[in-house]
Amino acid sequence: MADPLKPTPLLEQHQQLNARMMGFGGWNMPVQYEGITVEHQNVRQKVGMFDISHMGKFLLQGNDLRQKLQPLVPSDLSQLEPGQAKYSVFLNEQAGIIDDLIFYFEGFTESGAETGKLIVNASTTAKDKAWLLEHVSAEAIGFEDVSDSHVLIAVQGPDAIATLQRFTPTDLMAIRNYRHQSGTILEQPAWFARTGYTGEDGFEVMVDPETGKKLWQTLLDAGVAPCGLGARDTLRLEAAMALYGQDINDTTTPYEAGLGWLVNLDQGEFIGQDILQKQEADGPPRKLVALEMQGRHIARHDYPVLVNDQEVGIVTSGSFSPTLGKAIALAYVPTAYAKSGTEVSVLIRKKSQQATVVKKPFYRRPKA
Repeated sequence: MADPLKPTPLLEQHQQLNARMMGFGGWNMPVQYEGITVEHQNVRQKVGMFDISHMGKFLLQGNDLRQKLQPLVPSDLSQLEPGQAKYSVFLNEQAGIIDDLIFYFEGFTESGAETGKLIVNASTTAKDKAWLLEHVSAEAIGFEDVSDSHVLIAVQGPDAIATLQRFTPTDLMAIRNYRHQSGTILEQPAWFARTGYTGEDGFEVMVDPETGKKLWQTLLDAGVAPCGLGARDTLRLEAAMALYGQDINDTTTPYEAGLGWLVNLDQGEFIGQDILQKQEADGPPRKLVALEMQGRHIARHDYPVLVNDQEVGIVTSGSFSPTLGKAIALAYVPTAYAKSGTEVSVLIRKKSQQATVVKKPFYRRPKA
């Protein structure tokens, strides 16, 4: 018998809005409220909010914290300054991606210990925790798992910062992209991170459950559209952001997944380094590419990618893009077919449908 789905502290709020719910990563999560396309356009054009309390949240504190975490990621943590964040991945010995994550370096305690937060995916929280503590002792990094006890709300869109600013004295515009800061909201302690998963500007706000419920209602009353996992998926796909378990997993390397930019081979030893050194020198055997479908047929997860009627690759994510008005997808293909402009096809319901490899991302927000 399957384990019951865990509710986030905002479950009652979702139910009051008649959200359609579904299981995701072991959690009972809202898929949509008014509708995926409407919610998607609200984020692109105005402002929307997501309950992302299901994400894994680890609080860390210890002497030389960055140095202790360094062997677990291919990115250089040593240069992070207090208030900076770094997107990276945990790798296995084959350089496969155990999970993608964001490490937020907060600074130093009075005794000189380093502090930080680690945000990981909901479906891999237990796996990440086990992997982390297998390589670094809980005592050495002051490990605390607050995944179930904190609310995390993402407020995203062109109007996100102006809207959120009404309820906090913290100067949000002073927090630059991929930076974070502690402050208050609704007169309660809060943590603000200018990161997101939609391709738009905005903040992720971490608060205690009671403040989270009040903040959700306050934002709702201020006209912020509640958005579910459906819109989150179409938004992140347009921005060509990988979804763990679909576009990346423990058999895909950063170079294959188009995440080579987060790899620093000169930072010292890290798990999977030898494999990445070889792929950096020889090139990866396959690459995750963006596909634009020629018709309105949607290429779904696991659909075969064909060249000359021969299967060469596999679709990992696909949807209709509300912003672009066309069907788009991500897929792994051999490196020889990864160049922009390459014509391929996707087998959809036993029929071959034409597609073109295009540059990532599909959508990039206009510069202010």
